[in-house]
Amino acid sequence: MEKFLEMVTLVNTTVSDFVWGPIMLALLVGAGVFLTFRTGWLQVRQFGFIMKNTIGSLFRRKSSKDHGSNLSPFQAVTTALAGTVGTGNIAGVTGAIFVGGPGSVFWMWVSAFFGMCTKYSEIALAMKFRDTDASGIHKGGPMYYIENGLGKSWKWLAAVFAVLGGLASFGIGNIAQSSEISGAMSGLFGLDPLVTGVALTALVAVVVLGGVKRIGQVTSLLVPFMSVFYVAAGVVVILMRITDLPGVLGSIFTSAFSLEAVGGGVFGYAIMVAMKNGFARGVFSNEAGLGSAPIAHAASSTEEPAEQAIWGVFEVFFDTIIICSITAFTVLLSGFELGADALAAYASKGAAAVAAFNAILPGTLGGTIIQLSLIFFALSTILSWSYYGERCWGYLCKDNKVVASIYKVVFVLFCIVGATGSGQLMWDISDTLNGAMAIPNLIALILLSGAVANITREYFKNKK
Repeated sequence: MEKFLEMVTLVNTTVSDFVWGPIMLALLVGAGVFLTFRTGWLQVRQFGFIMKNTIGSLFRRKSSKDHGSNLSPFQAVTTALAGTVGTGNIAGVTGAIFVGGPGSVFWMWVSAFFGMCTKYSEIALAMKFRDTDASGIHKGGPMYYIENGLGKSWKWLAAVFAVLGGLASFGIGNIAQSSEISGAMSGLFGLDPLVTGVALTALVAVVVLGGVKRIGQVTSLLVPFMSVFYVAAGVVVILMRITDLPGVLGSIFTSAFSLEAVGGGVFGYAIMVAMKNGFARGVFSNEAGLGSAPIAHAASSTEEPAEQAIWGVFEVFFDTIIICSITAFTVLLSGFELGADALAAYASKGAAAVAAFNAILPGTLGGTIIQLSLIFFALSTILSWSYYGERCWGYLCKDNKVVASIYKVVFVLFCIVGATGSGQLMWDISDTLNGAMAIPNLIALILLSGAVANITREYFKNKK
């Protein structure tokens, strides 16, 4: 059994090195560049319009429209953001900077810039090619726009995506997040992991078993709260070291193109290391190109594809340009020595983030903020990924209600597995599956880019 597990670990590591390696990262960013041209540089030319009609629309009088069994446009966005804004925005960004240096932040921004069009395209296709059942419930995502957009002969590719997404929901969407919550609860209140796991299971069950409508209602409250909480704390930290900010910004741009070796030459040239870590963190954080967020957006009651899709631009902007940048600025403003050896001195990447906040804020306030943020971020991710997994298995099993019920129960119980620290190998495998989801999704995005261009052209022509 031990040899079998070693073999599985070796195979998973090899596949993971590819799906999260330079080639796939280049394809993900490259797809964003291609779609940017197909949409006429949407994220530049229409940025003001997009912000006005996404986040800006929340400050206008709300419609009393009944959305039925579907999500309101805002609930669809917060459900997608719940899955996007996660522990990677804190721990992941911290690790990327320690290993890749300040320059990795610049390349993270570059990946986000092009990722705005990638996510816009995913959502536009999810809206256009979604299915609606007899009760009026919308269902969509990559598996649907692969089959309905490319034709029945591509159904095998849709099934590949659904299998990868369904399996990944247990790991990246549950075990990894439950583990972070357990660690944070232990640090804050000294709670036993099993107690945290049982309590988390009960909480998640109440929401998940209530269906997508209840998930949307909870995320529409949780996501704005946790976002304001973390952004406000980050702004305070930056203001406390505002005189050092110009120097930090300078180091980000100079390091991004530096040819000096980092880590004593162990990691090669800084520019290559910075690009790899920056691109990886950007893609992993905002999930542009992975195909997860379109599943939530497809459940929106909105009828116009582009009207919902422009929220994708806002999502990537908020997740990476705002949230990830706050973490990055804090780490760089802390003045800590960077490098893989320096990172190894901490128990985890999250612990390094805690230390960075504590170095600026008085006492242990920074650590408390980080741990509370990790709890909120991880919980929201669990809720949204429960729906992603449900839709993936629903597609494969033709929306069989028995299968859906079994999935929900098993998913909820996995919170205990993650909280008690078990299942590390499954977490690693699911992380690999999460990255592999991009392969069938990118194929569909490229082949259906013409449809995206038409949707964009018609929408903005009518708006003018």
